[in-house]
Amino acid sequence: MNPEIKIQPPNKTLNRVTDILFYSVMFIFIVALAFPHNPVGNWYQQFMPNIGGRTVTDVFFLDSLTGWAVTNATNQNPDTTFVLKTTNSGDSWVIQYRRVQIGGGFPGYTKIFFLNQTTGYASSVTGFDKTTNGGANWTSLFAGETFQDISIISNDTIWIVSGNPFTGGVFRTTNGGANWEQQLNLGSNNPNHIYMYNGRIGFISNNSGTYLRKTTNSGQNWDIVFNKGFSDMFFIDSLKGWSAFDSVRVTTNGGLNWQTQLLPYGGNIYSFSQMAKFDFVNKDTIWGVGGRMAYPNNQNRGIIYKTIDGGNNWLFQLPDTNKVNIVRYSFVNFYNDLNGWAYSTSPGVHTTNGGDTVSYLPVYQSNNVVPKEFVLYQNYPNPFNPTTKIKYSVKSNEKRLTSNVKLILFDINGREVNKLVDNEQIAGTYEVDFNGSNYSSGVYFYSLIINGNTVETKKMLFIK
Repeated sequence: MNPEIKIQPPNKTLNRVTDILFYSVMFIFIVALAFPHNPVGNWYQQFMPNIGGRTVTDVFFLDSLTGWAVTNATNQNPDTTFVLKTTNSGDSWVIQYRRVQIGGGFPGYTKIFFLNQTTGYASSVTGFDKTTNGGANWTSLFAGETFQDISIISNDTIWIVSGNPFTGGVFRTTNGGANWEQQLNLGSNNPNHIYMYNGRIGFISNNSGTYLRKTTNSGQNWDIVFNKGFSDMFFIDSLKGWSAFDSVRVTTNGGLNWQTQLLPYGGNIYSFSQMAKFDFVNKDTIWGVGGRMAYPNNQNRGIIYKTIDGGNNWLFQLPDTNKVNIVRYSFVNFYNDLNGWAYSTSPGVHTTNGGDTVSYLPVYQSNNVVPKEFVLYQNYPNPFNPTTKIKYSVKSNEKRLTSNVKLILFDINGREVNKLVDNEQIAGTYEVDFNGSNYSSGVYFYSLIINGNTVETKKMLFIK
């Protein structure tokens, strides 16, 4: 362990080297989730109307105001499933359509998608439906099959998939649903997920994620290209794309090879089902949901992931736990940089100004030994380029289970530039991985603050 260093005020500790670094390099600061054009942000909670014990199975927003959601059914006789709609950004939802089936039969909806204000599609346990009046009425395009996922290229060209081992598989229409072609049946390995980048290139996988199959000829052939599936997928061009399943992966060669991207986990962040769904604002800015953490007092809370560099660094936000009580988010939609939603199986949260300005880096609890003191260690390596680790210890709190822990990064002038940690933590030793790729070379300071009191401040040097 490096010896502790007492730090004098920054203007008294500069040597000639740091003078040159500071005055020759313009400091360009990008704090995670706080773009220059974004005002101070936050999330506020939204609620669904009474849907009789049903759960929301999908949410889709067409623009900043208009969205739809669908539910499962109750396995009663008669069974009823709902289509819900909002025209005020989710602040209020109404039940727009009820689908009733006498005799039961699980007529629950699984997916919903709209091309425009009038034309939309929904897959269900009993078929595939279409609306031409904004969801007020629906007609069946394909009945009698359980469809889990859809991919719509145009009003004419649509793919749907069913995991039914006997009659399921991949189906396509090129005439708006008048006729359907079964392109593939894999029996017990039939796909549950499909993503089509365009009319020629697309991917399928099953719920267990044991394969990834790709087509480059509009679904006539589906070849295995990888041994991991996806629950969500998006490509920015024919070569580069991201997939989510047990983690997040990125490909730059059309899905032939995939590289795992590190998500925050460890400590009180659960690694189970880390990323279920994501949504793209642009090639750099991606939002995701699926993870959860024990906070505060070991209560489960859903977290919202975000990256501003294409996934090289994933951070997370934790909507205000005093107001929002959502265990895990299942769906995420962003219309633009500012307007976005993250929903669970019923309530959700909405932001109109780009989410919270505070985000958190991955924090790892390095061991189970209970420290006797609060300690801030010297980062290592130091100097660093571009990554370093910051370790600190939190001792037991005599008054309550957790302590309020902040790890704050300052520039050479003493200005706060990032909150690396800002949450409640139990006693233990933790590590933070810090990546300085978006920062300028120079001297930085980091302080450990426990329950409002500064424990220690240390200096580190970033050299590109």
